[in-house]
Amino acid sequence: MFKDLSALELTENWFEIKGDLQFTYDLVASLLLFYLIFLFQKQGEQKAVQQASKKPIIEKFVKNKMLIAVILVPLFFAIALDTLIIWFKGISLSLNELPTFERINNLFFEQFFTVLILVDVVLLLISFFYTDQFHKIMRNSGFVISTILIRMSFGVSGLISTILIVVAVLFGLAILTIHNKYEKNTLSNANSDTNH
Repeated sequence: MFKDLSALELTENWFEIKGDLQFTYDLVASLLLFYLIFLFQKQGEQKAVQQASKKPIIEKFVKNKMLIAVILVPLFFAIALDTLIIWFKGISLSLNELPTFERINNLFFEQFFTVLILVDVVLLLISFFYTDQFHKIMRNSGFVISTILIRMSFGVSGLISTILIVVAVLFGLAILTIHNKYEKNTLSNANSDTNH
């Protein structure tokens, strides 16, 4: 959105100018994404309430995820440092020119999301050792697909990029919502079976 601010022309023909239209799309998408992330977080809190008592096998899976996260932190710092060095090399001090910000996402986020996709796939494969419950496997697979959609959005520009990001978050929210309903249904069925 900040990149698109520089292309604003602020004329009466707002809806006829490509840069102004893109900024409008970005504004609407930002509000929509903010609300979708709020809903996603709310769904995550519901899941946490449902899983008040963790089983030891789940705790082991969580420890594996935490180990991977600890490994990712220095990796992401290395990628950021490498990106910064490459960006500085692209600056021509003698000509007083800065590299173009046309494809600013290429600087870091493409590599970042590529690593996230690989990690998501590894976590999905690890999760097979801990659960064979269909709804959990679908949830984990859905998160991988959401990450792939976000990564794909960096390869395109304009409205398609914005749509891909919104669809990625919508898909993740839908997967989590369905998973939570499935989980709640499974728990209520288990409770009714133990009561009989």
